[in-house]
Amino acid sequence: MKIAVLPGDGIGTEIVAEAVKVLKLLDLPLEMESALVGGCAYEAHGHPLPESTLKLAMASDAVLFGAVGDWKYDKLDRPLRPEQAILGLRKNMGLFANFRPAICYEQLVDASSLKPELIAGLDILIIRELTGDIYFGQPRGRRIATDGHFPGAEEAFDTMRYSRPEIERIAHVAFQAAQKRSKRVTSVDKNNVLETSQLWKDVMVEIGQQYPDVALDHMLVDNAAMQLVKAPKKFDVLVTGNMFGDILSDEASMLTGSIGMLPSASLNSKGQGLYEPSHGSAPDIAGKGIANPLATILSAAMMLRFSLNQEAAAQRIEAAVQKVLQQGLRTSDIYSEGTTQVSTVQMGDAVVKAL
Repeated sequence: MKIAVLPGDGIGTEIVAEAVKVLKLLDLPLEMESALVGGCAYEAHGHPLPESTLKLAMASDAVLFGAVGDWKYDKLDRPLRPEQAILGLRKNMGLFANFRPAICYEQLVDASSLKPELIAGLDILIIRELTGDIYFGQPRGRRIATDGHFPGAEEAFDTMRYSRPEIERIAHVAFQAAQKRSKRVTSVDKNNVLETSQLWKDVMVEIGQQYPDVALDHMLVDNAAMQLVKAPKKFDVLVTGNMFGDILSDEASMLTGSIGMLPSASLNSKGQGLYEPSHGSAPDIAGKGIANPLATILSAAMMLRFSLNQEAAAQRIEAAVQKVLQQGLRTSDIYSEGTTQVSTVQMGDAVVKAL
């Protein structure tokens, strides 16, 4: 089983190292090969996604990804910024389905900014379409306006678009995921304003008829954002487009106390996937040894489950994380009075010991 290991920038190298340490402990034939991606790849090769890195990713069964980005690259032309690497991997690998679970562990209920009764037992799965929508729509750019309210003014534009097949395939993924859970899907859009969202809703209704055992409801994105902090446990599987999913999944992550706890999986139609923590590269804490590696370790568990067909090993890792939390060990982002604060490496070592 071949894994491309792409740590990236900032805390990426620190957290991926701990996940690799955990994977190496498993008695599995895993072949792991590392490569540069993001800002460090730009420094070395002049591009955030070098051809050699892309080739490695395409030839692997799965990609274990850290994070990319740093403020010092913000002035680069957009095609050369570190974030373009993740967009390039999604596009070239066909990673259209992003799974972001938001689970509130019993031991971390008090770490959330919401009241414990609102989030105790929370278990949401957000499914975000990854390769369409405004992030990939053409045309896009800047120009001098020739009409409108401010003729002659500079304007910028991006095009939001979806095709029926794109919506159909993510709909099937959502309904099939719901069949393995509580059989409820909430489709989120903005159909009262956007034609793109009206198509999204229409297709969701059509595909939903093929899954009579799954209940489907619809919610406007602004209401969904509100309900996530008002009554988050009303959701089970939440499916939405690329931009709305980007925003809502980060909001949902904070319900659990820290984005440092949440893994994610991005899959293509062949089961090949890219696995990464939901958080970013956090350059402000890079090198300090305080980053939380649990989201990356849990992403490795998702990788074993979805791409490598190793359910037992995935459950072992998740159980080990639970045990470490029960022991009261916490990195700074989830630390509270009465628990023991540990470093990135110490947290990784604790998971290894629990395994």
